[in-house]
Amino acid sequence: MAGHASVLEDGSALSRLDRALLRLERVLALISGLAVFALMLLAVVSVGGRNTMNAPLPGYVDWIEQAMPLIAFMGIAFVQREGGHIRMDLFIGRFQGRALWLFELISVLLILGLMILLVWGSWAHFLRAFDMNAPLWSRDSSIDIGIPLWPAKLLAPVAFSVLCLRLVLQVWGYGRAFLLGLDAPVAVPLIQDVAAQAAAEAEQLAGHDNG
Repeated sequence: MAGHASVLEDGSALSRLDRALLRLERVLALISGLAVFALMLLAVVSVGGRNTMNAPLPGYVDWIEQAMPLIAFMGIAFVQREGGHIRMDLFIGRFQGRALWLFELISVLLILGLMILLVWGSWAHFLRAFDMNAPLWSRDSSIDIGIPLWPAKLLAPVAFSVLCLRLVLQVWGYGRAFLLGLDAPVAVPLIQDVAAQAAAEAEQLAGHDNG
């Protein structure tokens, strides 16, 4: 399951790199959110045009297809940093100390290996659609209004590459925690227990009430 997590910070090189990458991840997550908002506006325009003037937005489905990589991929590195991806904690939650960090390290290494393969495959997929000598640099386009597809295909390897950077930092963080026997390593998501989650949510609600 997906759990709430906290990420500790200090003055170490690892933590500085974590915060620097976090700024990029937040920008990408914001772009993803703006894409969702833009699709909502396009839906309003398309439905409104169909109902009022019998003229829906041309290429509405094409624009949805172009926006899907923005929505699906741009925020994955940020969610990984915050420990928000779906995961099963019933087994790994039984461990503490070095054993916990070892299992976390192994899982992150497996994810990193998979993501490296996905970067390679998605980049090759982008190259099949991109051609400097073709009109609009595109070998293929959307069916309805002919939008070039290579920009959308480029988003996948870009987002996956950022996730790979995040995973490398987490490998560093978990590996350091395992070797040094740390209780609370920096730059990795520390899954909170139920009591800590409740306290964090109460603090957040109290902040809203005070505002």
